[in-house]
Amino acid sequence: MRQKILLAIAPAILLLLPLLISAQDAVDTVMMQKIKDEETINSKVISIAHNLTDVCGPRLTNSPGYKKAVAWAVDQLKGWGLAAAPEAWGEFGKGWSTEQVYAAMQQPYYQPLIAYPKAWSGGTNGPLTAKICMIDRLDSTSIDAQAANIKGKIVMVKSTTTALRSAFVAYGKRYAESELNKLPDTYMLSRGLLEYFVKFQTKEYLAQKYLQSKGAAALLSMTSTERDGTLIVDGTPGYAKGYDNPLAQLEVSTEDYMRLQRLLLDKKDVELGLNVQNKWYTDDLQGYNVTGEIAGTDPLLKNQVVMVGGHLDSWHSGTGATDNAAGCIVMMEAMRILKALGVQPRRTIRIGLWGGEEQGLVGSFGYVKKHFGNPANMQLLPEQKNISAYFNLDNGSGKIRGIYLQKNKAAGPIFKSWLNAIADTSATGITESNTGSTDHLSFDAVGIPAFQFIQDPLEYETRTHHSNMDTYDHLQIEDLKQAAAVVACFIYNAAMRDEMIPRKPLPKATRFLFDTDGPL
Repeated sequence: MRQKILLAIAPAILLLLPLLISAQDAVDTVMMQKIKDEETINSKVISIAHNLTDVCGPRLTNSPGYKKAVAWAVDQLKGWGLAAAPEAWGEFGKGWSTEQVYAAMQQPYYQPLIAYPKAWSGGTNGPLTAKICMIDRLDSTSIDAQAANIKGKIVMVKSTTTALRSAFVAYGKRYAESELNKLPDTYMLSRGLLEYFVKFQTKEYLAQKYLQSKGAAALLSMTSTERDGTLIVDGTPGYAKGYDNPLAQLEVSTEDYMRLQRLLLDKKDVELGLNVQNKWYTDDLQGYNVTGEIAGTDPLLKNQVVMVGGHLDSWHSGTGATDNAAGCIVMMEAMRILKALGVQPRRTIRIGLWGGEEQGLVGSFGYVKKHFGNPANMQLLPEQKNISAYFNLDNGSGKIRGIYLQKNKAAGPIFKSWLNAIADTSATGITESNTGSTDHLSFDAVGIPAFQFIQDPLEYETRTHHSNMDTYDHLQIEDLKQAAAVVACFIYNAAMRDEMIPRKPLPKATRFLFDTDGPL
């Protein structure tokens, strides 16, 4: 009976066999192993990480550190044999760097403070010693209520925070395998929320200008982290046209800020010594990305492109190690691996290291508008149809555990076959969910298949993201090596397969989410 059934269904199996095969990409498993071996034996992850963080330092867009990183990345890519160059994407605005910071409590006793200037804020015009004046809120009503006390004072806004984060709650974690395919939409912002933020930012800027007009010497603010000695330090809109050099502003650690506040509430005179010296750069207002590529070799496919990228810029209180030197390290190392193995890709493989991500994805969006089209009108440029896929990395230095499909269901079986062939048991997740707030959104907005990898969270959101702890020592080097091998396998397969990556239906013409009326 069993034999008769098999004979009966054999013709159907033969008819279905081509469909079953086509559903799974044919993957060169020998090359997958070569890629992993190259990363294991000859990894340059440590060298790339050291140079981008320790050597180049903070990489605030258009700062000396950022421009140093651009030059270094171009030279390194060229040294590996890629064609590489900096590429201007449009006007960004003023550069800025901190030259000197001193902040200490002088009365009722001496003690240094953990404090960092906000990016694109003003300085103190030399050393100063002044008392603190506390206001209820950063608005004109609260400022006017203390107007007689503000001139010549250092101003701080009363905080409602009264306790630190519990030390019994772990900072870092890894995903359980059972979570990977069920991850929900992550980091997704709405236009309404962004417009609210821009209005809030503008209102805060105007309040700071008003405070300055009342003679305030400086403004202190408290990081919102409630973490031990860790500060989240971002910036003002002072890089953009129409925004003057604002008041000197310092972000102060939770512990120090709460102590100052308690002393003031106890009617004690509190006096600080400050010396904040910043430098502005206006000689070149253009914004720059870095691009490099390995040329395709197939006569029919070489004009098609597989792209990878991450953002090169960072905030300035650390050295931008996990946000996002990590993504750049992985993508550069993946390109190095393929070049070291002498890969002759059918499609061109291109890397993009983006500027101005922290100010609203402006570097990658500028590149997309220049090469592919503007989502506001969806008048697409010829290059748009030749991009097979864009792969992004920007969520810290954790292992790659899989990939977000961005609702591109048709790509799921393809990526699944690649992950199976890579045979890395930690990288198995495929979720149809979206993830946002980083550079793949610029590509997705004009109909290019664009994806972000799933990474282990580690301590990214809880400790290093935008903080003074975002330094080399918080990188997980072995995780970065694993990620580089996975990315190299992905882009090799995308470059070598017969077909481009499937596309979702073209989005309707609409203004890009991060294209706002004012800086972010």
